[in-house]
This record gives sequence, structure tokens and C-alpha cells, in this order.
Amino acid sequence: MKNFEVDESEALERYLALTAIRGRSGEEKDVADEIVHRLVDAGLDPDHLQFDGAERRTRIAGNCGNLIVHLPGSGDGPRTLLSAHMDTVPICLGSEPYVDGDQVRSRGATGLGADDRSGCAAILTAAIARLRHGGDSLPPAVLAFFIQEEVGLEGARHLDVSRIGKVDRAFNFDGGPVEKVTIGAIGGERMEITLTGIPAHAGVAPENGASAIVMAARAIADLDARGWLGRVEKEQGVGTANVGVIQGGEATNVITPAVVMRAEARSHDPAMRTKIVSELRSAFESAAASVQNAEGLGGECQFRSHVDYEAFRLPEGDPSVDALEDAIRGLGREPYQKLAGGGLDANWLAQHGINAVTVGCGQQNIHTADERLQIPDYFDACRIATHLIGSHGPS
Repeated sequence: MKNFEVDESEALERYLALTAIRGRSGEEKDVADEIVHRLVDAGLDPDHLQFDGAERRTRIAGNCGNLIVHLPGSGDGPRTLLSAHMDTVPICLGSEPYVDGDQVRSRGATGLGADDRSGCAAILTAAIARLRHGGDSLPPAVLAFFIQEEVGLEGARHLDVSRIGKVDRAFNFDGGPVEKVTIGAIGGERMEITLTGIPAHAGVAPENGASAIVMAARAIADLDARGWLGRVEKEQGVGTANVGVIQGGEATNVITPAVVMRAEARSHDPAMRTKIVSELRSAFESAAASVQNAEGLGGECQFRSHVDYEAFRLPEGDPSVDALEDAIRGLGREPYQKLAGGGLDANWLAQHGINAVTVGCGQQNIHTADERLQIPDYFDACRIATHLIGSHGPS
């Protein structure tokens, strides 16, 4: 099919250029500027490019908002949204990409940044193809390049949806093999737990103290023993829970007065996720009260949580799913459907009323120094993006 054609050498160059740009969460402006430059150079009117100011609403400070691109067109047909995220995790800073056979890898001990610069490059390839080969007669399309995905989907969460407009179908380009059709994703909730004990000299009068470390240890051991940490499988449902960060103490001769922890809970069932959070809260509150000094004074627990993203699942017969599967089959591949165990920008798009299916771009071993991009998969992701928004020739 003609609108599956891409210029592979140009598509690969775009990816190599984008993935070499430093752009951790909150510092995506250089990536956005490169995307803008290439689109304008291909003929897009700068008036069709805008930032939505999401960085003023996110939990961490940012140097740019979500980049929204409108590709005008007068043709009949579905109005399509393509999206990807611009940020990478810290291990990818300083990526030095090089081609190794059918893969792209990074030199040294850094990650590659294929998650998700390959998604950005695939969409950019499709947009440039459309601009170069006359897209005015095609249905209008919109592109969204999100910020701060890696720190809790903050860009998609704070998207100014009014700048997107009504779309009939939506495709999120992110991780995994290109045949994988991600029709839903888990919901996640994050917690910050502060345990406050009573300080005392650990050598002179330890009995006068109440250790926040002991409180934390009791709670974590209790949760683990009862099956509420790690993979959680209960009559109420299934999910996961993890205490991932523990900070506390400054000296060995002081009974530790405070410990701060960060934890998370995930489930495809919101009620089960809430139950997991409730169990964590109860365990830490009980542990804080149970650790007492010689005078019977115990500790305190401050427990805060917020939902990062709600679970979602696209319905049977969703037009975006059907269109993506048709495109994958058109490339001689067989699609298969999956539910994601991690959050996606599509979680928040669903909350905004936009049902988006997620397609992989060939990323492997993401968030590690062994990350790589499967070039044939990436080229097919470019072809799928090009097909979905229309083109009359290769680019």
C-alpha cells in the first residue's frame, strides 16, 4: 500500500537525532524545539503549533508544556490523534546512539532513550510525509507530544484538552513490539508515609526513645507476611504494592526520630487498589502506635496518597483498535491485544474522554543501560503512523 511507504534512512536519522537530545522529565524543551524546527522546515505553518502550558500545573517544575500540532485538511474521514511522550528517565541522559545491525544501542553506561523518542520520531516521520506530499485533501489530524510521562503521566494528566478538539480515533506510540495492541492499562496510586518517633541517645538512654525505623520495619514485615506487598492476590482481587523509598536517620547514636517513605499500589480494579492502600495505611498507623518508649509514649503516622492514573480498558469494537489492527495486518504482521501493567498516557486520555490505543515502536529493555531499539519494528511504527494520518509518498 502506497501510504505505508517511508524513507528509512531519513526515518532512522530522525530517531538518532531525537534520542541524543537530553530531555529528562521537566526538561523537554530542547526535544520540542527540534520537533518544531523539523515540522516548520517541512512546510507546516507555525500558527498550527502551540504549547498548552501544562508545565504550570504539573507537580514538578518544567521548561515547556505539551506540544500540540494541528495538521489541516479538508478531506472527509475520521479526525485522528497521534501521541507520544518526549521525556526520558535519568539513566538515558547523555545517550550516544549507534546502529548495531538491526538495532540501535547507546555507547557507555547510559540508556538509549528509545522510550519514547522512537514514538516521537515515528509520528514526526508521518507528519513530514504528509506535509511534503500534500495533505490538504486529507482529513485533519492532530499530534500531541507529552511532557513528564515518566514521573506519573503528568503531561497527559494536565493536558489542555480544548487544544486537541474532537477526535474520532487516537493512537499512542510507546513501548514494546509493534504487533502489541495495548487496549488498556492498570491504575496506580502513590503514597508518602512519614513516621515520627521520639529521639533519644542510643547509648545512654535508648529506652527513652521510640524508633521510627522500628515502626517502618514492623509495618513492612507485617505487610509482607500477610501478602500485601509485591504481587497481591486476595479474594478481593489482584494488584501490586511496593515500598520503594525509605529515608531516615543521621547518626548511629540517635534513636531515629523520623522516617519518610514513598510507596505505590496498582490494580486493574480501582476498588482493589483502594483496598491495598487501606491495608498499607492501617499497617503503618498500627506500627507507629505500637512502638513506645519507657513512658508509654508512641509514634505518629502521617499518610498521604494520590491517584496517578485510573485503570481503563477499551471496549470491544473500538474504532481505534480496529484501525490499528488492520494497519498491522497490512504490514504482514499479526496483532495481539494486551493490558499494560504500567501506566500510559492513554490512561489520562481516557479520563479526558479520548479512547486511545497504544502501539509499540520496537523498544526493548527500557529504563536500563541495555536498552535498544529494534530498527525493523521502528520502521513499521513509522509506516503505521504514516498510514493512519495519510500520505501520498515516502518520507
